Amino acid sequence: MNMADKGDDHHDLEAMFAAARQRPVDVPNDLMARVLADADRIAAMRRPAPLWQQVRDALGGWPAVGGLVAASVAGVWIGVAPPSALPDPAELFFGTQTSSVSDTLSDGFFDMAAILEES
Repeated sequence: MNMADKGDDHHDLEAMFAAARQRPVDVPNDLMARVLADADRIAAMRRPAPLWQQVRDALGGWPAVGGLVAASVAGVWIGVAPPSALPDPAELFFGTQTSSVSDTLSDGFFDMAAILEES
């Protein structure tokens, strides 16, 4: 088979496709209704999830989100009231000595408890 024969095959195919496009397609109404119903069902399944579900799934589900929340709370707690073995982040950042929030709260709490007991 030479190149001229391949070109003739291409023209024959184009002629057949053109003839097929000219002929109207008769599709039964019930078949068209089923096809459209399937298309609607599949389109509904492919709707994107809400943003919070996408974030939850990207993080690894509820167990991972719970671990992230616990680590965040622990980090905030350690930042606000650092253990005595760790330096105070505010002191390191600002270069001044600050009182710990936990010391302030605990001193005030015990004073308030003593006042409430007396009354």
